Amino acid sequence: MKEKIQELNARNERHVHQLSHLGEELEVKGVNVDRIIKDLSDFQVAVPSWALGAGGTRFGRFRIGGEPSNLEEKIHDVGIINDLTGTADAISLHIPWDIPDDPSATKQQAESLGLKFDAVNSNTFQDQPNQAHSYKFGSLCNENKSVRDQAIEHNSEVIDIGNALGSKAITVWLADGSSFPGQANFRRTLGHTADSLAQIYQRMPDDWSMFIEYKPYEPNFYHTVIQDWGTSFLLANETGDRAYTLVDLGHHLPNTNIENIVSTLIYQGKLGGFHFNDSKYGDDDLTVGSIKPYQLFLIFNELIYGMNNNVADNPALAWMIDASHNLKDPIEDLMQSLDAILVARAKALLIDQEKLKVAQLNQDVVECQQILQDAYRTDVRPLVAESRIKVGAALDPIHAYRSLEIRNNLIAKRGMDSSASGL
Repeated sequence: MKEKIQELNARNERHVHQLSHLGEELEVKGVNVDRIIKDLSDFQVAVPSWALGAGGTRFGRFRIGGEPSNLEEKIHDVGIINDLTGTADAISLHIPWDIPDDPSATKQQAESLGLKFDAVNSNTFQDQPNQAHSYKFGSLCNENKSVRDQAIEHNSEVIDIGNALGSKAITVWLADGSSFPGQANFRRTLGHTADSLAQIYQRMPDDWSMFIEYKPYEPNFYHTVIQDWGTSFLLANETGDRAYTLVDLGHHLPNTNIENIVSTLIYQGKLGGFHFNDSKYGDDDLTVGSIKPYQLFLIFNELIYGMNNNVADNPALAWMIDASHNLKDPIEDLMQSLDAILVARAKALLIDQEKLKVAQLNQDVVECQQILQDAYRTDVRPLVAESRIKVGAALDPIHAYRSLEIRNNLIAKRGMDSSASGL
């Protein structure tokens, strides 16, 4: 496929012209264009294994044909995405949806495609076949110690699987909470959760990290045990030095200032990972940048500034998409998300931080806004395209995907009725 990608890239006279024009404009402003292109070429985002098939809602799920029906096929599809974009060199597995039969062979397959394994994700938000105890009333927070022990053991097994694959982190997201006042004791459920996380932490290898995710509501609608970044931060501090908060763009109430949250967490050295998606109302899991592209730009401004001024020694961040796709071809949707991420990052890299600092110190509010919006309004797509070309990926991944009829080829191989495992 790489040869075909290069053939498509060869027809790039328009791109050369656009890149040259933009480069001249940016160089006048003192922007190091080559530095930005290299940053974008190096930037990698993990693809979750559950995102390769058609998603859905409680109302229904619509198949698209050619869906990957096992882990091997999912890895194959991530390889396609990485070949086309050059930005997706890692997979994040969800257990037990995607348990490798032979971890060594699975790791070898991924490596043959230039892929590695990012954080593994545990699942205690739904019951599995032949499970001894139900998570109907919570998992790590449950009043029943047997239920908590079962959930702890599951997380331990997830760590073992991830360790065999070369992962270095576990993400813990809990649906634990209550839907009615009085149903649960807030302090006891929080205490049980803290104790359970501490036990899971003790089972991690010494070079592993734990990412503690949060969510304000759903599936419980009165109280969630880890309902916001503050609670996650509190638990991460109690759990250990290698426990961090994970920020998911969709896991916030409307109009939450997420850029302020990531800034605070980096300031404290406790931001571990970042899940990209987008939303209009709640945890909608929409294509990145499809609803709030300016907010994504502002978030990247804080992420870049924070990591470049990392006084608290915050570790390198784990980047991952976390989305579900009910209407689009999942591969196309993931590539749109990766493109939106690179566009937002490129725009944030254009911000003249020294000039912005002067305006801030002078309390020149108008100038501060001008500096940000000048960067945001710049069409950086030629930089993003060039960053792909530099690593042998497609100048226009979706055009290449369609030109090469990849979905039709997958349907021919797997059939129209194939269904992705897991969801």
